[in-house]
Amino acid sequence: MAQVEKKGGLLRKASSTKKPLKEKVVLMYDEIFKHEDPAKNCPRFWEELFLMKVNLEYLEAKLESVDGEELMKLKDNINSLFQHCIVSLNEEHQIKVVNALQTLCALIRGVHQKNKPTSGFDIINMLMGFDKAELRMKNLVESLDSLLCGDGSESLKSLCLKLLLCLVTVLSVASSRVQHGYDGVVLLALLVNYRKYESVNPYIVKLSIVDDEATLNGMGLVISQALTEYNRQYKDKEEESQGGFFSALTNMVGNMFIAEVEEKISVQTNEAILLALYEAVHLNRNFITVLAQSHPEMGLVSIPTTPVLPTTPTTPLGTTPPSSDVMNSSELPLDPNLHTSNLLITFLKYCSIVMQDTKDEHRLNSAKLCLIILTCIAEDQYANAFLHDDNMNFRVNLHRMPMRHRKKAADKNIPSRPLVCAVLDLMVEFMVTHMMKEFPMDLYMRCVQIVHKLICYQKKCRVRLHYTWRELWSALINLLKFVMSNETVLLGKHNIFALALMVVNLFNVFITYGDTFLPTPSSYDELYYEIIRMHQVFDNLYSMVLRLSTNSGQWKEPASKVTHALINVRAIINHFNPKIESYAAVNHISQLSEDQVLEVVRSNYDTLTLKLQDGLDQYERYSEQPKEAAFFKELVRSISLNVRKNLAVNTLSQEILLKEFSSIS
Repeated sequence: MAQVEKKGGLLRKASSTKKPLKEKVVLMYDEIFKHEDPAKNCPRFWEELFLMKVNLEYLEAKLESVDGEELMKLKDNINSLFQHCIVSLNEEHQIKVVNALQTLCALIRGVHQKNKPTSGFDIINMLMGFDKAELRMKNLVESLDSLLCGDGSESLKSLCLKLLLCLVTVLSVASSRVQHGYDGVVLLALLVNYRKYESVNPYIVKLSIVDDEATLNGMGLVISQALTEYNRQYKDKEEESQGGFFSALTNMVGNMFIAEVEEKISVQTNEAILLALYEAVHLNRNFITVLAQSHPEMGLVSIPTTPVLPTTPTTPLGTTPPSSDVMNSSELPLDPNLHTSNLLITFLKYCSIVMQDTKDEHRLNSAKLCLIILTCIAEDQYANAFLHDDNMNFRVNLHRMPMRHRKKAADKNIPSRPLVCAVLDLMVEFMVTHMMKEFPMDLYMRCVQIVHKLICYQKKCRVRLHYTWRELWSALINLLKFVMSNETVLLGKHNIFALALMVVNLFNVFITYGDTFLPTPSSYDELYYEIIRMHQVFDNLYSMVLRLSTNSGQWKEPASKVTHALINVRAIINHFNPKIESYAAVNHISQLSEDQVLEVVRSNYDTLTLKLQDGLDQYERYSEQPKEAAFFKELVRSISLNVRKNLAVNTLSQEILLKEFSSIS
């Protein structure tokens, strides 16, 4: 018998000169691409089609060969093929199910490729028909949910997930992004976390290598709009709480009730979209460019007055996707009078809201995720380049926690600066406002690490950032003071020496390398002034760590590290304090002014001896596994539960879609 060769759906005998024969499945595909109903003369057409092995190469090539106008004429047959694929997903015959899944993948990819700006058709309409789209998607996701939750093979479940990935990767198309972008991004984030520590996850690989600009921008826009919606709603609630009789009453009694007001505003956050942002930043270096792309500030743009999707008043803020009018605002008017913004600015504003209140575990975890994202950004070379770029200045209005001893800063007084200044402001704001009984040690550690990584970049690239460094130094010193004041309580729960070592070494970076990255010589003088002015804090810290390092308890080693790290700080204090006292005595001054102290400092640098310390500009890079694995497992479970609890305000198709989350968390 002559050998049979197969190529592109054609069958031929190697020794034959006759016209090659087509596979039956190829002939059936050809029938679909005719203008008549393929089942008209063959009632069992669709049943037979899914019994045959799919020829993906031929089907996709066929879709590629048809132009947009011709494809529109085939819409009814394409709709029928899509519908019969969905029907076949419920067949007991596994061959039919596999063939239907593969056909759907090829069909979605093929139609998506034809959706050019000049093609004149919509993907949803071409695949399902506008009038049937809701029902078709409901049936499709129900079937996929059943397959994923069932006892089928792992290969079958993997194919289901590949189909879902095909669906969510149409985000680069504006019309599809508006309708399905939010759900797609959330789904993609959860697919990336599906058994990510137990086996090779193909979605991690896929997301990490995406370099298509339109897709990355589409994902970034969906995330940005979701965060913008949350920020806008929060600001509205904040303004509402500050107006009226209650606001007047709180002003009369000295803001006694300000904490209670803030508690009401600080409502549930959107960890699902935050998880998506984390995965994009963490896995895909190309996504870093999306963070910096400028556009007019969304909150200042007049949104077209289109009908808003109905919502339930009791819905927690940030748990539902943005309404259609917000999602439609991707094309924003370029008004020169508007402030410019980008995804990173929107995220920083979001952080400034969610990081205000960390009193319960849910909010603590949300703040932690924000800081993990900022950690990834602070380590990235390209991200640091645009963070520190003097030619990219922005006015970032961060939310600040109301406190009795300070006035609220007026938004109009905020200068336009490189974005790294806003990141540093956010870190300083957290340090100043969270010195409390339930001390968030982990968050403080992350804050100091972020600052350290940014400083290391500045030292490495000799970036002289014009920033109010005194605010940072003051926050760090007050943090040390708080830790020492609460030594007994905190030592029972935390290793306070790890945090103290980070803070002291941050000062050591400024002392050792500050002349290479501080903006002016006077900035370096001011560093010494702050250390000398607050010398009592460093003296007390040294006494504490010396006491514990000379004992044989569990804190001996970590306390000893802090003792060693304090060498240069103590050298500065011990060198300048006697000279300042001598200057005051000679000039008969009981209390020196700042300028007089600075004069003494500048006059006595030459005789100061400091010890060069190694590794100050080195740090351990962020790694999710194994340190953060438990956190992300619990986070994904929490997101699944949270989304499921808030399904009542979504459409039926969303309810069925999100039902699948509980089975993969």
